[in-house]
Amino acid sequence: MEVAGNMFGFKKRRREKLRNQPFPPAWLEIIEKNVPIYHRLAEADQKEILGHILVFLAEKNFEGCGGLELTDEIMVTIAAQACILLLHRETDYYPGLYSILVYPSAFIAKGYLELAPGYYGETKQVHLGESWSRGALILSWDDVRANAGDVHDGHNVVLHEFAHQLDTEDGHANGAPPLPHRSMYVAWARILGKDYAELQRDAEEGLPTVLDQYGATNPAEFFAVATECFFEKPVQLKRKHAELYEELKLYYQQDPAQAVQDSEGE
Repeated sequence: MEVAGNMFGFKKRRREKLRNQPFPPAWLEIIEKNVPIYHRLAEADQKEILGHILVFLAEKNFEGCGGLELTDEIMVTIAAQACILLLHRETDYYPGLYSILVYPSAFIAKGYLELAPGYYGETKQVHLGESWSRGALILSWDDVRANAGDVHDGHNVVLHEFAHQLDTEDGHANGAPPLPHRSMYVAWARILGKDYAELQRDAEEGLPTVLDQYGATNPAEFFAVATECFFEKPVQLKRKHAELYEELKLYYQQDPAQAVQDSEGE
């Protein structure tokens, strides 16, 4: 127990030292250019996220795939968006994640489909991103860059895949990440379950929705889609799904709808 305590203390001190290092000006230029959501943040939040980015980049391994040559622009753009989900919260910086694999564009992922009871066929699907419960996360750089640049469309592959990482921190991909208080789980299950069922009904009936209808796939995808919408279309989400917005606001300890209103009022 003493050894574990010493290791935890060392990690905490090392991270604090990293967060207090000067942030490279060239990296800040990348964020200001590629991640417009950064400009919505209050000055204190901008300072906090820059510290998180320094820790994130020091601890995570990036790999270029499919001929992609990694650059600071790629790594910093991804890290900045991933760290938006960590603001204001106690965090262990996605503890199950070790490597971020980046392809130049959408990539082919193999899967299996049950054709008949007991018989499976291999499938190949085009993916923009993919999150594994332990170890790795895969992203398409073309889509990372395009999604980051449009902060109003409700689509962000980095926020989506890193929401999956949060979801699976307890070992289960079920749309319920570890919550700070046990008392929160009842309301979380009721509200997200209700809005998930509503999205499924609307998708089946072909009705327009604020949430991307891919969220009707399963509860894990619903949480990831809701996270994208919370940060990119917060005003619309709050208007249409007020209880869901409040649950996400409580979990993420952020109020992006207010941030949008404040930024537009400047």
